[in-house]
Amino acid sequence: MRRSEINRLMRDAVRFFQEQRFHLPPFAFWSPEEWRKKGYEADEIRDNGLGWDITDFGSGDFGKVGLLLFTLRNGNVRDPRYRKPYAEKALIVGPGQVTPWHYHKSKMEDIIVRGGGRLVMELALKAPDGGLSDEPVRVSVDGVVREVPARGRVVLGPGESITVEPDMYHTFYGEEGGGKVLVGEVSSVNDDATDNFFLEPVGRFPEIEEDEPPLYLLCTEYPSASEEAL
Repeated sequence: MRRSEINRLMRDAVRFFQEQRFHLPPFAFWSPEEWRKKGYEADEIRDNGLGWDITDFGSGDFGKVGLLLFTLRNGNVRDPRYRKPYAEKALIVGPGQVTPWHYHKSKMEDIIVRGGGRLVMELALKAPDGGLSDEPVRVSVDGVVREVPARGRVVLGPGESITVEPDMYHTFYGEEGGGKVLVGEVSSVNDDATDNFFLEPVGRFPEIEEDEPPLYLLCTEYPSASEEAL
């Protein structure tokens, strides 16, 4: 992805969050220059991957296969300093914009439509060979159990949510013909390094072509505090 595209997506996201009256924390707007001045006091943000996360999953076409996330809070399964057993994210999903089939071994999550259009979720259980099972899926939608066929769809409107359990494959996208969807994710600790398992190989974090300076840093780009004097 080009840096200019990432910067544009960040600007568009800020406008959409404002339209939805969803407020980001102050660190969302720290410039690269401000980040270079931050000491160990900001380590929770660095160590737990908080902040901007934009990916095209290696597709080269963010509008068709991609996702914009902002991680608001998170624990850390490898560092006892961070004791939060939960995580929270805000996602923006475009109409027809696909997040590919994947599952988590450890993380349980509620996916919540906070505003905008409708979100389409497709679900399947993990088969013994690691692929998609043909078994039906029992899933909780706002506390009400539903059974959907393998690869079946659940469409969620604003205020609705679904619980995605470990080993449950899922893919999602905004409903065609609708608007952007503001999605919340409330989960157990999120570990992108070891707990994302995609059905097909993807690039989780983008390779970036630096055609202009960054507006804000992505969560994978923070300078460490040891690089700067406190």
